[in-house]
Order: sequence, then structure tokens, then C-alpha cells
Amino acid sequence: MIRELGRSIGNAVMETVGRAASTVQERRPLPVDLLESEDAYLAVFDAPGTTSSDVQVRFEANTVEVRIDRFRDFHEGYEMLLPGRGLALDGQITLPTDADVDPKEANATLRQNGTLEVRVPKGDTASEMSVTEEVDAEETTTEVEPEGETAAEDG
Repeated sequence: MIRELGRSIGNAVMETVGRAASTVQERRPLPVDLLESEDAYLAVFDAPGTTSSDVQVRFEANTVEVRIDRFRDFHEGYEMLLPGRGLALDGQITLPTDADVDPKEANATLRQNGTLEVRVPKGDTASEMSVTEEVDAEETTTEVEPEGETAAEDG
């Protein structure tokens, strides 16, 4: 009886701590690096545990915006004790104010190492970009919402 009570209290505490940890993670922006070459900018976001269908990428007002809505996989025979990973993650990076870019030619690649690379070529200003997921040397492309619109989710 006392052992069951202790286990029940322990599980409640772990669940509360896990939810608090995931909430903190969701409120922090995704870490991002911004790189520049002669012909493009490259924003590299941390995006662990995601698939291309989890990712939305937009370019608006000289800013690359990323939204990740990921899901927890079910593991047969296991019970969730600590739900500590955030499921809804956001990040953004603003390009230099003098950047002349062509977002219409931009693309985003979700790498197997858990990073999302958003390449924005230099050139004329536009608003759409595509998302590609790296899959064992194959790449699949997913449409991403254009500036100022919200795309319907697939599946």
C-alpha cells in the first residue's frame, strides 16, 4: 500500500517536472547559426526528432521563420514517466538589413543529423520556399507556405 502510494506520488512528480521542462523548451527559440557565402545566406536550425511534414518555413520581412510541430512516438511496452521534450518549437533569424535576397529560389533541407538548413540565395526579393528532407541520399520535397498565407496541413 505504502509502496504503491510512493510510486503514484513519484509518477505525478515526474510528470509535472517533465511538463515544466517541455514548456521551457517550447518557449526558448530554436538555436540557429547564420552563414553567408558570395551567392547565398544559410540558416542552420537545430531540429531534432522532426520530419519534413513537421516543419513550416516562411520568409517574411527579411526574416527566416521556422515552426516545428513534432509528435511523440508510441513505444510498445513502455509507459511515459517524463514527458520532457517540447513538441511545438519556433525559431527565426533576421538577415542583415542590407541583404538583397531571392526567397523564391530558397530551399530548406532537413538533415539526418537533426538540423534544418535554409538556403536563401542573394538576388531579387520574393516570398516562397521549398522544404526537402534528406533520406539516405534521396531527397523529397514538401511545399511550404508563402509569405502572408497559412497553408493547410497534410495528413
